[in-house]
Amino acid sequence: MGDSSLKTIKLTVAQAIIQYLNNQYIDVDGNENKFFSGCFGILGHGNVAGIGQAIQEQKDLKYYQFRNEQSMVHSAAAYAKMKNRKNALICTTSIGPGSTNMLTAAAGATINRLPVLLLAGDIFAKRNVSPALQQLESNSSQDISVNDCFKPISKYWDRINRPEQLLSSLPEVMRILVSPSETGTVMLSLPQDVQSESFNFPCDPFKKKIWKIQRQRADKDVIKKAIEWIKKSKKPLIIAGGGIHYSEATEELKKFVDITNIPVAETFAGKGALKYNDSHQLGAIGVTGTFGGVKISKESDLIIGIGTRYSDFTTSSKTAFQNINVKFININTSEFDAAKNGALMVQGDAKEILKELNISLSKYRVDKKYSNEVKKLNLKWDDIVSKIYNYRNPKILSQGEIIGAVNNFMDDKDVVVCAAGSLPGDLHKLWRTKDHKGFHLEYGYSCMGYEIAGGLGIKMADPSREIYVMVGDGSYLMLAQEIVTSIQENLKLTIILIDNQGYKSIGSLSRSLGSKGFGTRFSFRNEKKNNDFGDNQPKEKEVKINLAKNAKSLGAHVFQCKNYNDLENALKEAKNINKTTVIYTQCDRFHEVEGYSWWDVPIAETSKMNSVNKAYKIYLKQKKDQRFYN
Repeated sequence: MGDSSLKTIKLTVAQAIIQYLNNQYIDVDGNENKFFSGCFGILGHGNVAGIGQAIQEQKDLKYYQFRNEQSMVHSAAAYAKMKNRKNALICTTSIGPGSTNMLTAAAGATINRLPVLLLAGDIFAKRNVSPALQQLESNSSQDISVNDCFKPISKYWDRINRPEQLLSSLPEVMRILVSPSETGTVMLSLPQDVQSESFNFPCDPFKKKIWKIQRQRADKDVIKKAIEWIKKSKKPLIIAGGGIHYSEATEELKKFVDITNIPVAETFAGKGALKYNDSHQLGAIGVTGTFGGVKISKESDLIIGIGTRYSDFTTSSKTAFQNINVKFININTSEFDAAKNGALMVQGDAKEILKELNISLSKYRVDKKYSNEVKKLNLKWDDIVSKIYNYRNPKILSQGEIIGAVNNFMDDKDVVVCAAGSLPGDLHKLWRTKDHKGFHLEYGYSCMGYEIAGGLGIKMADPSREIYVMVGDGSYLMLAQEIVTSIQENLKLTIILIDNQGYKSIGSLSRSLGSKGFGTRFSFRNEKKNNDFGDNQPKEKEVKINLAKNAKSLGAHVFQCKNYNDLENALKEAKNINKTTVIYTQCDRFHEVEGYSWWDVPIAETSKMNSVNKAYKIYLKQKKDQRFYN
C-alpha cells in the first residue's frame, strides 16, 4: 500500500477551507461534537465565486442569508455564548464595506471572549486589476487593504496569498477558536482571485480532527495558599463571572457556597450562576449592583473572582473594594485575567478548581453572623424588586414595570436578551434569574444593535427556548433588519420594543454630569434655544417615529401597548403566535431605578455651565475612593 500522506486532492482554496472546517470536532469531557454549526453570509463580488461556490456544492455546512454583516457576527457571538463556546459559526462577506461592516461586532466577540470565525473577501493578490472596486489604496504600500483594520481586534489574523498557506494557517485558526484562554475573533482575509485558485492539496489535513478541550488543574502550592487565605478571611466574597458558565461550573459553585456559606455577587456575564433566591446570592455587583452586593464588596477582606475580567462596571471604577486589607484570589483559565488586581493567580479550569476546593474546605464555614447578614440582604433586595415591579406609573409605563411584566410572565427556561442603554443596568439589578442560561447580556462591548441579532443566534443555539429580546428605540433603529431573517428561517423571537423618545441611558448620564441631556432626545432643532437637543425640549418638538409600523413592515406581528394591562395581555397572546412578534410600548425616560455605586466618567474641569462645574466638584469627591491593587 502507498503512503496515504502522499495522496492529493484538487480543490480551490475556498473549497479546501470549507472541507477542512467541516471536519473539525471538539471533545469536552468525553462528549464529541462538530465545532462549526453553519455559515452566515452576504454574498458579493469578493466571495460569491469563492466561499459562496464552495458552500453551495457541499451539503454538510448550512448557509444562512443575512441582511447586515454586523448583525451576523453578533448572532454568531450570541450563538457561541449560548453554547458555552462549545460550538461556533462562520461569517463570510465580500470585500470593502461588506468586510468592514463586521468590525464592530468582531471587536465585541473578542472583548467577550467568544469564538467567531470571519472569512472576508479581499482585493486581488495578483494586483493585475488594481485598484479593484472597493479597494483602499495606499501610496506607501500595496500590501494593505481594509481587512488590516481587523488586526488589533482579532485573536488571530491571517491573509491567504497562496494555497499552500492554508496548511499552516487553518490549524492556527482552530487552535485559537477552541482555546478556553485565548478564544475570540479569528479573521482570515481571502483575496478573491486566490479563493478561486485550485491546488493539489495533501489529503491528510482534511481528515476528521478532534480537538480535546483540556480542563487545566491549578498548581498545588497555589491551591494550598488559596485555601489558607480563605480560611483566614472574615468576609470573603465570590464574584461570579462568565467563565463559570463557559466551564459549566454552576453545580460546583452551588456545592461550594453550600459548604462554605461564602456569598456570591454576579457580573453581567456571570448572572445566573446561582438562582436569584439562593440564600447566598447578593445579586449584581459594581456600578449596577444591588444594595447588598455593593455593601458587602466594600467590606470584604477577600475577593474570589471566578471567570471574571474585572471590567470597570464590576469594580465600580476601582471603588468597589474599600477594605484596606482586601486580597484577591482569581480563578481563571487566562493568565492575563488571573493576574488582575495583584491577585493570587489560580490559573486553570473553574470547574476542576472548585471541585478541589470543595474537598479541601469541606469543614470550613464563614461566621454565622456574616452568613445571616447575607440572607437578610437577599430578602431585602427581593422586597425592593417587588416594589419596583408593582409600581404603576399613572401616565406612562416605567422601565421597572416593563421588566417586571416580562420577568413574571416568562417560563424558567426562557431567555431574556439585551445589550445597551439603561435596560442592561436595570436588568442586572432587577432580573430574577431562575435558569443558568436564562439571562443573556452583551455588556463587554455594550453594543447597540446586538439585541435582535443576538436573540436570533440564541434561538438557533436552543430552539426549545422562548427568546425575549428587550430593546430600546435607539438600538432598534441601528439594527432591526434581522427580524426578516428570523421570519425567513422560522426562528421566532418575542421583541419588547421600548420607545424612550431618544437615548434614555445617556440622557440620564448627561444629566448627572451637568450636561442636561444634550443630544439625547429625538427632537427637531430648536433655534430659539441655541439648537439644544436636550431633555428640556417641549413635547411638540419631538420627532415622531412609528416604530410599530416599521416592525410590521419587516414582517413581524405587532402589538401596541398603552398601559400595564395591555403589556400583560400582549405577552400572553404573543406566546401563541408562531412567528417573530414585536410588543411595542412607550416608557418614561425620567423614571429611574436607584443606583448604589459610582462609575468614572470624566467631567469637564472648566465650563461656562454652572451645572457642569457643580457636577465636577462632586466628581472629585467620588474619585477619592478609587484604589489600585498590586
